Amino acid sequence: MGYSPSPRPTFSEPTHRPYAAVTRHLWGDPEAGEVADWIYVSSERIHHIVFGLAPGGWFRHSDSFRTIFAADELLYVVSGEMLLANPQSGEVHRVCTGEAAFLRRDTWHHAFNQSSELLRVAEFFAPPPSQGTSGVYAQTKPNLTVSRYGQDEALGRWPMERAAIEAGQTIRILRDEDLLCRREGNALVGLYASTEHLTAGRIHLQPGQRSDVQVHGGDESLLLLEGTLNIHCPEKAGQQWFELTPQDGFYIPKGAPHQYYNMTGQPVTALFGVAPKYLKDTD
Repeated sequence: MGYSPSPRPTFSEPTHRPYAAVTRHLWGDPEAGEVADWIYVSSERIHHIVFGLAPGGWFRHSDSFRTIFAADELLYVVSGEMLLANPQSGEVHRVCTGEAAFLRRDTWHHAFNQSSELLRVAEFFAPPPSQGTSGVYAQTKPNLTVSRYGQDEALGRWPMERAAIEAGQTIRILRDEDLLCRREGNALVGLYASTEHLTAGRIHLQPGQRSDVQVHGGDESLLLLEGTLNIHCPEKAGQQWFELTPQDGFYIPKGAPHQYYNMTGQPVTALFGVAPKYLKDTD
């Protein structure tokens, strides 16, 4: 199949995205591989998907599908084990379930399913494709004709020069100990990355806890990982109280107040991305 833009579901108000209703899309070709996407939202500010690779599957790139974009990307492994590589630099990183990877614009990347189950990876991407940052941009970059899967320049230097080698890498692997934590109401918020384009992280609510009322200076998209999450949107017309189960998403446009509740006896964990600004506008 040749390149065509992916669907761009977008919404004008806070919107529940039940897993069964999320937009499905398949892309790729024999050289690049085939990737299944679940597209939760692709607004003017943020792009949020989950992509899937079958056991033994991968995506690399081809002339039609060049995996280099003008965006910051946070990738979180929901299930399975991923090898994430920069075929230009030779970096290869192992990313297990519950771990994340972060890369900035103009970083070539390939992914491989290293497990015997379906690999599912949540992705937050900003600036989004609606701003010309994905396939259209990639076609303006010279095609990479040679792929490297090892940093030969590190041979004879590891681990003695580990700090210097890692400082030059383009992909950052992020685990629980790398989260930058915040307390917002009773909610524990941990940030994987926060740039001028994207803030992405994880929110955790113990039984009976709730967050503060939040207002962001960007669009937010959320993916529920565990538990039952209720969301209150006090200024939304019509329905204002929502209930999410795992794999459901929720979209909140810039400036819309919202509050997260855990009404159950089980913990709640959700991923989120906000773009471009996490804090609300003050002017």
